[in-house]
Amino acid sequence: MFKKIYVEITNICNLKCKFCPETSRRLQFMTIENFEEIVKRICKFTNIICLHVKGEPLLHNNLEDILKTLEKYNLKANITTNGILLKDKLLIIEKTKAVRQINISLHSSTQNELLSKQYLKDIFESVEKMQNVIVSYRLWNLKTIKENDINNEIIQEISNYYNIENLKEQLSQNEFFKIRDNIFINQDTEFIWPNIENKSIIEKGRCLALKEQIAILVDGTVVPCCLDNNGDIFLGNILEETLEEILSKHKTIEIKKNFENQVITCKLCKTCGFLQRLEEKRNRGAKK
Repeated sequence: MFKKIYVEITNICNLKCKFCPETSRRLQFMTIENFEEIVKRICKFTNIICLHVKGEPLLHNNLEDILKTLEKYNLKANITTNGILLKDKLLIIEKTKAVRQINISLHSSTQNELLSKQYLKDIFESVEKMQNVIVSYRLWNLKTIKENDINNEIIQEISNYYNIENLKEQLSQNEFFKIRDNIFINQDTEFIWPNIENKSIIEKGRCLALKEQIAILVDGTVVPCCLDNNGDIFLGNILEETLEEILSKHKTIEIKKNFENQVITCKLCKTCGFLQRLEEKRNRGAKK
């Protein structure tokens, strides 16, 4: 069992943020027929489907059918979104019991001048209407946890809306902050997306890819993790093979086994800033 499986229902986005590289793959939406076929093939391997790799999942015109399909197979959805369409898709989300968690990348607003205070207000008001859904406000654009001036306006708006005193000071000391039941702020430092054209930045590390997660791109390509932006580590295609067949391949087994021994097999993984960040956190924790 995987803790979660990423299924990219679209690789199209309504924003262009510098922290999120564009994909070289053909831009498209997954058909509902392909989505259900994929769900059939993976439903016994996880309980949670994350509806993204790249792209904005709320752009999908068949979002309601996608969520109904997950409900049909007793699966829960995690959605990561920039939040622009949250107000418009709220009724769809409320109709289903499939949505477990919504991660809202508020740091998108620091890189898009067109996003105003109304953008934040619409998100806060939409969150108020959601029942039994975990909401994580993400601020993943820091240099360090203590250096969060880039988010001053966002933090002030959160503070005003939820009536929280000294919020900035509290966020400078903790990566996670609980606003109230089911609503949290999640901070982290910006990382470099892996790119096979980049120089290696890490040689050893233990990744959770193929242990706790895998990812399926919009065309059915299976890759080890959600940061394989262009499908460079091709393991197979879930629309042409079973997941059992893909996981039993020598290549797949070797990548997983090597990660467990802190050996990085793939060139792409050696350029991964997220893995580098993960290892730095492990090393800090080991020294305490």
